[in-house]
Amino acid sequence: MRFSRCSAALLVAGATVMACAGGPPPPPEASPTITAQVSGTTQLLQAVSPASESVVWVSGHGGTYAFTTDGGVTWQAGVVPDADTLQFRDVHAVDDHTAYLLGAGPGDMSRIYQTTDAGTTWVLQWVNPDPDGFYDCLDFWDADRGAAYGDVVDGRLSIITTADGGATWTPVPQDRLPPAQQGEGGFAASGLCLVTGPDGLGWIATGAADTARVLMTEDFGHTWTSAATPIAGGAAAGLTAVSFRDAKHGIILGGNIGDPEGRTDNVALTADGGKTWTLAGRPTIAGAFYGGLYVPGVDAPWVVGVGPAGADYSVDGGLTWMSLDTLSYWAVGFATPTAGWLVGPGGRITKVAMY
Repeated sequence: MRFSRCSAALLVAGATVMACAGGPPPPPEASPTITAQVSGTTQLLQAVSPASESVVWVSGHGGTYAFTTDGGVTWQAGVVPDADTLQFRDVHAVDDHTAYLLGAGPGDMSRIYQTTDAGTTWVLQWVNPDPDGFYDCLDFWDADRGAAYGDVVDGRLSIITTADGGATWTPVPQDRLPPAQQGEGGFAASGLCLVTGPDGLGWIATGAADTARVLMTEDFGHTWTSAATPIAGGAAAGLTAVSFRDAKHGIILGGNIGDPEGRTDNVALTADGGKTWTLAGRPTIAGAFYGGLYVPGVDAPWVVGVGPAGADYSVDGGLTWMSLDTLSYWAVGFATPTAGWLVGPGGRITKVAMY
């Protein structure tokens, strides 16, 4: 077949992208490689946050954190003092000295810590005051503004925000939130159930209720709306992760955590900022995705998803999937296409280069 000025048209998540003469070069072909790294801990690692290609922070059980300043050639692991019973299920890296940890658990086990001296000292910024509460994930828009999300308590959604770098955290008033579903919450699996975007945009992936929803903000977390998704809900099912390429195009991942051998429709896409969602393709791995995201820095909708059954990747925005690894992982993070990390049980850290 002959083409004139445009060589191809690729339909991705409902948008037609034209590759034309004189336009930007096509993205490189994905050819992933993985390399095991030595974390310095044997604890289950549940979250990873790259600040750059060199600086990466991870967190996990036993009050554990670790960080690298050389892209993972060496890792320095530690335990937050007096926090060895906590499960740090989310981490947000700022740079080689500053990071936040979210302890996830019932009541006062949900906490937020900050270090500004590479883990030499940690400041306890916030302790969950509700004995029935359980917080799942956090993220920041900038050095000052951030948000954290927790399970429904007494029929109320739980979202807190900060405007001063975490020095104070304030609950979002209920009249600024959509009505909660019975039992609704987040799966604190990978730290990817809340993500921030440009210009005050943010999204939360929910589960454990009849309908798996996405909560959305356009004003740095001051007010939130909701949208239903086609991924099946249930007491142990729903969404675990949400990621956006830009203000409009996003992906959600999840599944039935209670059915590790099951195969369901557990990926969906949006092209309108999260207002509507359509099912994408099924992965190669069984069970639920615990985490997943778009690979940044490449002009193509590459996605990497992880779960206890392994890791998959997609080069067409989640429409089709290929196997990346068969080892168990809980979380994924990328700084660039050639600097990504998967983390999981036994202190497992694997570096990923997509080409």
